[in-house]
Amino acid sequence: MRICYKAGNVTYNTNYYSVITDSVEIRIWFLTDEIIRIRAGFDGDWDEASYSLAMTAWDSRTDEFLKGYRKRVEVAYSELVDGTDKAVICGSKLRIEIEKNPFRICVYDKDGTLLHADITDLAYREDSNKRRIHTSQIESDDYFYGFGEKGGDINKAEKYMNMAPGDAMGYNPKETDSLYKHIPFYIKLSGSTHKAVGYFYHTTAECDFNMGREKRNYWHRYSSFRSDAGDIDLFLIAGPSIGEVISRYTDLTGKSILLPKAALGYLGSSMYYPELPKDCDDAILEFIDTTREEGIPVDGFQLSSGYCAVETEQGIKRCSFTWNHKRFKNPEEWFAKMKEKGIVVSPNVKPGMLLVHPYLEDMKKKDMFVYDSIKDEPGKGTWWGGTGIFVDFTKEQTREYWKEYLKEGLIKYGCESVWNDNCEYDSMVDKDARVYFEGKGSTIGELKPVMSNIMCQLSNEAVTEYNENIRPFSVCRSGHAGIQRYAQVWAGDNLTCWDALKYNIATILGMGLSGVANHGCDVGGFYGESPEPELFVRWVQNGVFMPRFSIHSVNTDNTVTEPWMYSGMKDYIRTAIKLRYSMSPYLYSLEYRAHKTGLPIMQPMFMVFQNDSNTYNEGVDFMWGDSLLVANVVEKGAEIREVYLPDTGDKNIRFYDYYTRNEYEGGKTINVPVDISSIPMFIKSGAIIPMAANELNNLMNDKVDSLHIIMAPDIDSSFTIYDDDGKTNDYKNGSYLKTDIRVKAGAKTYIDFEYEGSYENTVETMELDVIHREKAPFYVQLDGKEVPHFLHRRKYEESDIGWYYSQTKKSVQVKYPNPKKNHQVLISFEVFDMIGM
Repeated sequence: MRICYKAGNVTYNTNYYSVITDSVEIRIWFLTDEIIRIRAGFDGDWDEASYSLAMTAWDSRTDEFLKGYRKRVEVAYSELVDGTDKAVICGSKLRIEIEKNPFRICVYDKDGTLLHADITDLAYREDSNKRRIHTSQIESDDYFYGFGEKGGDINKAEKYMNMAPGDAMGYNPKETDSLYKHIPFYIKLSGSTHKAVGYFYHTTAECDFNMGREKRNYWHRYSSFRSDAGDIDLFLIAGPSIGEVISRYTDLTGKSILLPKAALGYLGSSMYYPELPKDCDDAILEFIDTTREEGIPVDGFQLSSGYCAVETEQGIKRCSFTWNHKRFKNPEEWFAKMKEKGIVVSPNVKPGMLLVHPYLEDMKKKDMFVYDSIKDEPGKGTWWGGTGIFVDFTKEQTREYWKEYLKEGLIKYGCESVWNDNCEYDSMVDKDARVYFEGKGSTIGELKPVMSNIMCQLSNEAVTEYNENIRPFSVCRSGHAGIQRYAQVWAGDNLTCWDALKYNIATILGMGLSGVANHGCDVGGFYGESPEPELFVRWVQNGVFMPRFSIHSVNTDNTVTEPWMYSGMKDYIRTAIKLRYSMSPYLYSLEYRAHKTGLPIMQPMFMVFQNDSNTYNEGVDFMWGDSLLVANVVEKGAEIREVYLPDTGDKNIRFYDYYTRNEYEGGKTINVPVDISSIPMFIKSGAIIPMAANELNNLMNDKVDSLHIIMAPDIDSSFTIYDDDGKTNDYKNGSYLKTDIRVKAGAKTYIDFEYEGSYENTVETMELDVIHREKAPFYVQLDGKEVPHFLHRRKYEESDIGWYYSQTKKSVQVKYPNPKKNHQVLISFEVFDMIGM
């Protein structure tokens, strides 16, 4: 073993500090004022060839490949004072203390709070199996979140987790580990200081995390990270808020791609349709027509791999880039018909090629595959339908060939979205199989997770190279740190059971905490017997809040999960989906926020209410943005839903029932009566929630012409509504519309609207729904002119401009033609003495 017991001198070299220990050299970078990189050089070559990082302060062999995503920065200012027993490196916001004998590294914030401490003796090790281990001090009241895609409870304290992604079809939502993603990042939240710090272990190798499950008498309580290969390469990210940690982590690994609007609609899917023996194209068109007949909005169809199941010498086999013309008679014509209906099609593409694939010899000539660990021939593994070989995307030439296959096999027919699937490389049992790795060479065992990221980068590039103004939409089941730059992802082949409904929520929240905002789970469950009626309704009611909303199944009882599968329940299904579509202005604005800041759309309660430790284990209730608390029903037969409303520390902040507008204090648990129609939601003080007042059935083509904005102006607040055409890349050239709404609360409540961007404002009518339970307004003004007051609801509704106070909702309703320029609404709640007057 190699163990770092003590350190010698600490010196500064170019842009990093060098710590020479009795085992390995350790280098430290102040990448930014809040991000420190600590790398223990067990490999000794200090190779820089990251597929993960979007921000660096050093040259990397992947710079050219990632030039469209990577930002080069100068390291932050810091100063070194090296002493006999201790060296201190001070930056503007963080301080590193290097204790020399025994050796450990501690990191403090500017308040002197200890954010991280190594465990002496255990901190930096290489064991007898060449695995590298890092051990950190933790406390009994620390909470741990993230780790990418994980099942079970949201807090991972005292958990042991493996990170070896695979094809986990039918996984136990509470216990199975690993799932499909490899994102070695987590957030530690201190129960005593309420401060958060992020740990990103920069590795692509299989690894594991022990978050205090193990305990030893000779050392302080600790957590450990262990990797099968590579240096210990830790990026420590300071908060103190969870939101700041996520924002900085996504500075490091990339912000979420801005998806087309269609990606946020209902994405129809089922393995049933593409597996029909013939005329699958007509069946899918009929499915879309049926959704319209049922009054159910829809925007996409996820095309499973049956479309490319073609006749080979061994029978019908799935072969990427081919088309079964009995099933799809004319792909180009079919894509055109789907587009006419407002449907974006995402065909399934896989990186494994069966030995009977018709393009196999051509691909071999182009030298596109992962090599066997010993023989100079492609490495083999189990694949769908037989033995297969696997594409090596770490080779520049292969990447160019792959894009040509995408263009010729899919994109030229009108395909604008690609579903990259089964790209975990799970069935390559020989982990020593060789990959190119940008010329250096490595093994598939060390680089499996990056393949899905590269596939998604290539599918996006192929789409835009074919038509530069199409906004790409990649879907992926697996992914490594940084996958958010490229794709919308989902948690794979979940079960059709109540536990999956419940625990999949924490899985999505954990992905959001890990920088991946665009995530979801197959609604209704993918694998197992068809979901019972109540379960299906509850799943849809929950699913409409997921960033990715797709009903997708391969039910084992020969059924197909579809919105109308239970005639007695389809009204509830329709209502829930329509709710999502009506809230699309809010959802798309949160999507844009994720694109700019990295913040999740579905936020854990403890992220928004970080000072309330009662929220620290909450993995079912969540915040949708900052304004709406969602407490879905996830228990069978429930008649009461217990909801904890967080303590904000501010008595002015309240929660309002979305439907009744009943008011509740924070820090209290309430019991909400529920039935099969219930979707419990609560509006938080300061809320600004933009919704479509007109009906939307297709986000790709329908426009919001009447905007309904729910507000709770107990406190000052702001929100930016974002809009663009939702299809093209014109937004990059200024064709967008930002509506900045600022609310100044008080006896005179001011609501200011400011616009930015050249995109056409499609909203003709503005409707404000302003919660104010104390009393009705004295008057309402629009840009200084009084708005007519109506005491009769019908007359208000028939007017083009006016205001009305709803006694039922205790809400001020204000309606006016959209000026489509900066304007101000003033609502006066001043005291008015009518008798005295």
